[in-house]
Amino acid sequence: MLNFIKSLSRSQKRNIMLFIDAMLVPIALFFSFSLHASGEAFAMMLAYLPILPYLLIIGGALSVLMGISTIQLNAYETGAIGLTGAFAAALVIVSYLLTTAARIPITIPTHIIFGISFFIFSIISRAVLLQIVLAIYRRSSLRCRVLIYGAGTTGTQLVSALRSHEHIEPVAFVDDSKALHGLIVARLPVYSPVRIAEIAAEKRIDRVLLALPSLSLPKQAQISRRLQKMGLEVQALPSFAQLVGEEALVDKLTDVEPKLFLNRDEVATETGASAIASYQGKTVLISGAGGSIGSELCRQVMQCGPAKMVLFELSEVALYKVDMELRQIAEDTDIEIVPVLGTVTDARQVRGVLSDHNVQVVLHAAAYKHVPLVESNPLTGLANNVLGTHTLATEAAKTNVERFILISSDKAVRPTNVMGASKRLAELVVQDLASRVPAGDAPIYTMVRFGNVLGSSGSVVPLFQEQLRRGGPVTVTHPEVSRYFMTAQEAVHLVLRAGAMAKGGEVFVLDMGKPVHIEKLARQVIESAGYTVRDAKHPDGDIEIEFIGLRPGEKMTEELTLTGNLIGTTHRKIFSADEVALSEIEIASALRALRAALASNDEQAAREVALRWVEGYSISPHGQLADATQFTPV
Repeated sequence: MLNFIKSLSRSQKRNIMLFIDAMLVPIALFFSFSLHASGEAFAMMLAYLPILPYLLIIGGALSVLMGISTIQLNAYETGAIGLTGAFAAALVIVSYLLTTAARIPITIPTHIIFGISFFIFSIISRAVLLQIVLAIYRRSSLRCRVLIYGAGTTGTQLVSALRSHEHIEPVAFVDDSKALHGLIVARLPVYSPVRIAEIAAEKRIDRVLLALPSLSLPKQAQISRRLQKMGLEVQALPSFAQLVGEEALVDKLTDVEPKLFLNRDEVATETGASAIASYQGKTVLISGAGGSIGSELCRQVMQCGPAKMVLFELSEVALYKVDMELRQIAEDTDIEIVPVLGTVTDARQVRGVLSDHNVQVVLHAAAYKHVPLVESNPLTGLANNVLGTHTLATEAAKTNVERFILISSDKAVRPTNVMGASKRLAELVVQDLASRVPAGDAPIYTMVRFGNVLGSSGSVVPLFQEQLRRGGPVTVTHPEVSRYFMTAQEAVHLVLRAGAMAKGGEVFVLDMGKPVHIEKLARQVIESAGYTVRDAKHPDGDIEIEFIGLRPGEKMTEELTLTGNLIGTTHRKIFSADEVALSEIEIASALRALRAALASNDEQAAREVALRWVEGYSISPHGQLADATQFTPV
């Protein structure tokens, strides 16, 4: 039956409605005759038969002209009912004219009763047909039974819209308002949210629809998570006013730019002529090209007009993304883009890439940087960050690279974690190689040290924003913890400037302003999204800030230098740190011991290498290492 209904064309459906309306005419006539002159109903009907065909023809024409037969059953509302009333009135007039012309003795009241009867029967027939069709759909297809959370305006409008849906059946409401519990709204019962699990089982609920557009997104997310834990599928919808554009459809279309949380003026990023000259027309290799810093290095180096850019990246997905982006930017230029999928720890591959492409400048950004992950995987972190740097820097000297610039971190200063220790060992490796290059010869080895990058992969602002989307809480390690922050654009601009001014062996340190308290940053992120902080003073706020404790390897504050001695350069935001390096023999001993620890898979021996050779390194006392994915990266 359902297939038959679906197979009907529009014209066939119109003809069916015309036939029904035609059948209603004699029925309404007989009914009106019965009411007005019950004893003479049959006699009057027989007298009327000669003009009945004319009434049917004229009525059919009026139905087509007025569009009565084309109105869908599920759209038969006030306007359509009014149109049907006008159609009935027109039939009364036609009927009166025909009976007058044929001199049939039917009074005006009988005509009026006929019109009213026809109007009522038309409405009833369509209502009955709609229920029959809906019943056929319900019996012939699987229906999604939905529970609507929110019995307000949006919820009731949603029920009205879903009443005639062939695949969705609204079953009941739940609402937080106690005044509505036990009532019937839009012909559906309203229950308390505490009974959702019971209702879902009893009424075989397939999905819960959140009809709470006025509720803040975090609170909607909290409700959604609670329902999903019950095994229910949850969907939220905006209000009907939002859908038609009378209200904002969403609170925020995009996240606030991380640079707005700097709490200082952004560093000007106009690349100077001297910096451009250091990269213009050169072949530049960027290791870790798909990362946050690496990809920004690619963008800014491209603005300097290199001849070729070699994108060296371990992650296939990251390499694909940055390669596609840069190719679009380079369409109208002569810059050659070369994607290379590989690791800096593979000496054979590194040597081949450097020599095959005649690389002149190396920007080494490839590193494992997430403190908890490297803390729980020390061998992998040390192998990549230390031995990878040694491999790339050593092969650079063998293939006549002109400049080698290491991207370092403030966590390398008196580190309390393996990641910071690995970055300091990488600096020591580069310092050692720089000390063995005669003045004026290539390659020029240098390194640039800076703090956290706002908006980078896994950094604190994107994490806070993701926690906001989940409804909170926003997690901070400690109320007093603070960090230095810079945008990727600022950091990369200063890296390129420092690399251009390098003479060899410098440890450049970027001026990152004053450290920012993470709790303050969390409050800014919450408030910038239009929400309020929930705390003891504001128990009705949207988002709570939860302090989870310092992680293993984490410090309260970071430092940028070991000695505190900074030497100014030609750029006001770039300084050179006066720091002691290890000798060639000491570096060789450290690398030998590290390789031995890796060969024997001995994590403790690897940590002891860092403890021995990295000044100020101490293992953090902050408890046992937990699940790294639960930590706030700062």
